Amino acid sequence: MKHIARKRFGQHFLSDNGIIDAIVDAIDPRPGEPMVEIGPGLAALTQPLVERLGRLTVVELDRDLASRLRARPDLTVVESDVLNVDFALLAKSLSATKLRVVGNLPYNISTPILFHLFDAVDVVQDQHFMLQKEVIDRMVAVPSSSAYGRLSVMLQWRYDMTDVLFVPPESFDPPPKVDSAVVRMVPHACPVPLDVQVFGELVKVAFSQRRKLLRHTLGKWLAERGFEGQFDVQRRAEEVSVAEYVALAAAVRAA
Repeated sequence: MKHIARKRFGQHFLSDNGIIDAIVDAIDPRPGEPMVEIGPGLAALTQPLVERLGRLTVVELDRDLASRLRARPDLTVVESDVLNVDFALLAKSLSATKLRVVGNLPYNISTPILFHLFDAVDVVQDQHFMLQKEVIDRMVAVPSSSAYGRLSVMLQWRYDMTDVLFVPPESFDPPPKVDSAVVRMVPHACPVPLDVQVFGELVKVAFSQRRKLLRHTLGKWLAERGFEGQFDVQRRAEEVSVAEYVALAAAVRAA
């Protein structure tokens, strides 16, 4: 029986074999590697991945799809909303020091998933995700570009990221209304230690009115916290590098 894509789950199933092969080649799975696939759906990526790995763990929310996948002896199925999955515990259950994480993420909750994985970055070797191309453009954006923003700064603090593959709408069934792409995310070996809550608030305030100079937004936020260090607020948020935001967050925390 054919599975009908469910809008509430943001389901768009990959169907282009050439694109599937290109994604698997980019991931480059090796036998025995502990890998977790988020949202396996109809197993378009799952099948070629498990052929190379030997075994694969999948996280699937859709009960009908999870039931189908559970019938396979080469898959470990976690039937859950990925936002409720503790990846550190999952790594422990798989006796894995590091996980490789892949998936065609639901576009309607892709950003929450990316931030949820922050909690597991210490047990992740790398991540390869299919996302809306516009989101990936923001993730890898450089300062002084229109795409550079909160997502760019937050993620680039923890990951080295590369846009590895463009995927057109016709590669899916049903086709989404947007272009897609695949991003590679490799955690930095030694990121500057930060209070994530402070850093997140700082960056959110900075980009809250991106057309205005930072003295109107971040300048006031810093003053309220008694910050007396050196930071040029006569710039717009998009003109400040990731390294500068990270250094500022560290200084605010230390003050």
